[in-house]
Amino acid sequence: MISSAIEILNPRYPRGPFGAAVFDFDGTLSLLRRNWQEIMVPMMVDLLAATGTAESREQLRQIVEDFVARLTGKQTIYQMMRLAEEISARGGVPLDPLEYKHLYHDRLWEQVKWRVAAVRDGSVAPDALTVPGSRELLRELQSQSVLLYLASGTDLKYVRDEAALLQLDRFFGPHIYAALDDYRKFSKAMIVAQVLRDTGLPGEQILGIGDGFVEIEEIKKVGGFALGVASNEETREGVNEWKRRRLIEAGADAIVGDYRDLPALLGLLGLHTEA
Repeated sequence: MISSAIEILNPRYPRGPFGAAVFDFDGTLSLLRRNWQEIMVPMMVDLLAATGTAESREQLRQIVEDFVARLTGKQTIYQMMRLAEEISARGGVPLDPLEYKHLYHDRLWEQVKWRVAAVRDGSVAPDALTVPGSRELLRELQSQSVLLYLASGTDLKYVRDEAALLQLDRFFGPHIYAALDDYRKFSKAMIVAQVLRDTGLPGEQILGIGDGFVEIEEIKKVGGFALGVASNEETREGVNEWKRRRLIEAGADAIVGDYRDLPALLGLLGLHTEA
């Protein structure tokens, strides 16, 4: 029997057997950058309002939330490119998208740096800033010879550092991929294609696990199993309804809020547990 903590959206989901899994990072495993949207969205609303548009801040917020959500999972630069387009559409003269990206990272880092420092000095345990059950899930998948890949839209230097800080890097070995200065050289579609090449597996034997639109779409394109993670990043409990709606729209096969009910989740994937 499937746990009530797992919402099945597609009863005809791929059954595997699964040989590889592609994980997103922020909001899927790591909570170091939790609620990053609450930095990005107001920043963008401010910049759009400064064009003198007649739209209200609430109207602008809805527009921004929609495109930020739709692009979640892609490299951050794509969200900034869209911001520049929206500024131009309102008669403004945008900066280079890279400048907006730097502005956003600077603002976000003001929050993230305290969490990073707390884990680094030992005052906060790494597991307190991960989605509950992350380490146990990764350990179980690895023990059952599922090859693990990490693919993040956050810049590679941050992902490597933060995965190591949370002691999650060991599960992925050399397979940690993330945003690059030359954004054309990385995408989640590229990583999914690489997984298929590396492993020789058919698409239906690939897992995709993430809280954003893009990873869900890319896994479904190759016929894999897409697990949407509607994590509540603030409370570390339950399901974030906003994420859930977006993940349903993206085509997720099933949704969880976290990985606490590990036996049920592994059962869903046709994997055994040690217990």
